[in-house]
Amino acid sequence: MIEKNVKIHDKFSLELKFGYSTRRKLKENLFEVNTWIFIPNSLDINRQTYDKSDFYKDLKSNIRLITPEFLLRDIADRTKSPFIHLEASFNALAATPTRGNAREYEHQIKMFNSILKSSLRDHRVHTIRNIETEDRDYLISNYLQSSREILSNYRSLRHIIAVPTVSREQFSLYLLGDEFMSNLIEQHTFLLADEIRKRYPELYSQTGPMLTELIRGEVEYRKSKGFPVAENRGREEIRELIYRRGVLKKFFESQLFLATRKKKDGFIAEQLIYSIAAGFAMIFATGIAFAFQQKYGNFTIPLFVALVISYMLKDRIKELTRYYFAGKLKKIFFDHKTRISVTPDKSVGWCKESFDFVSAEKVPADILGIRGKSLALEVQSVKGWEKVVLYRKLMKLDRPSLDGIFTHYTITGVNDIIRFNVSNFVHNMDNPEIPFRTLAGDDYEEISGQKVYYLTFVIDVRFDGENQVTLYRVTFNRSGILKVDSL
Repeated sequence: MIEKNVKIHDKFSLELKFGYSTRRKLKENLFEVNTWIFIPNSLDINRQTYDKSDFYKDLKSNIRLITPEFLLRDIADRTKSPFIHLEASFNALAATPTRGNAREYEHQIKMFNSILKSSLRDHRVHTIRNIETEDRDYLISNYLQSSREILSNYRSLRHIIAVPTVSREQFSLYLLGDEFMSNLIEQHTFLLADEIRKRYPELYSQTGPMLTELIRGEVEYRKSKGFPVAENRGREEIRELIYRRGVLKKFFESQLFLATRKKKDGFIAEQLIYSIAAGFAMIFATGIAFAFQQKYGNFTIPLFVALVISYMLKDRIKELTRYYFAGKLKKIFFDHKTRISVTPDKSVGWCKESFDFVSAEKVPADILGIRGKSLALEVQSVKGWEKVVLYRKLMKLDRPSLDGIFTHYTITGVNDIIRFNVSNFVHNMDNPEIPFRTLAGDDYEEISGQKVYYLTFVIDVRFDGENQVTLYRVTFNRSGILKVDSL
């Protein structure tokens, strides 16, 4: 199964997130994603102005393990995983402070926080989606109760490691986890309150005080422990706090990030094909030389002229043959092949990717049909008014290797988080604001209107004989990305 999501990451970047979930019955899981990007001609993006190197500079990909899924109420239960594994690692470190137990202690703290982060997000999103159902009161109260219990349970472990066998550095790791967990719950509670306040003011009047009470309690707790807080701080201190939270996020999620090593795909085949091309050219040149030598003899003017001409033609034949076979190779091989691994000696799979411009005639009819759904404004877009780019990705994951990564947790697949920067697409845009005149009573007035452009993404995902096609339209101008619509 492939889950996908496209959203705005920042002013000039899109985030495309693909979740590749494997099937237990399949030892090798092969996923295919074809992303067709339709670009207006007015942006002057073509083979001459935007090549492969430009595209891959605009593309940043992070591959990480899918976080194990737990309900928020189960994380709050002391008798269930993952808390029992967390508590066991604390007891083991305090009783026997070996390097192995120290590594397991760090691993469990990181995993607990990563799982909590994912669970808070899922519960929050589910609450907003079901806000008008009879379950909404339960979902909000469960969020508040579970959050408090999780914090209380984690903080109750402090006395286990407050012993001489646990080093200062190891105890500091526990404190960092406490700070990160407090920040997590505060941030997601703010997001939940913000969504409710914007969409459902009446509900917010009932639940808002309870949500802000949870936040206020965590702010006071962090103050009492000497952790940095945002309240009553200056601009520079807020900047440092944002940086600190970013560093903590990377540290606690480091257990899930995978190492990647990229190389050119089909390198050996390419060199072999180029050798064959050189061989064809050499056969031609040698044949000409033998023929003229046999007819005119050695050291003659005709032979000299023939050798010069054959040498000139040999280079052209070699280049034309290489060009011909290079076109064929593009259909078979990708631009890059990336090895995905947990450790240098433990691989869980690989992915391949390629980029190229595609003529409108070579775009499949079903893709053009999906593209046509958004043509209310761009009626002539597929009739020569757009350039089409195809970004292909092939992902292979080995299920047994994923199963063996962690002892206590099952990993079902990986997330591929892609950030695509559109800064190169805005160079030839008009001003983002243009004058627009409209009638006003018996007179008229001039107002300012937005000049916008559209990028259309048609994403075709395929796995185990199934495929799904989704269309996204990105509205942007010289000021940046304005919105992303799923059509």
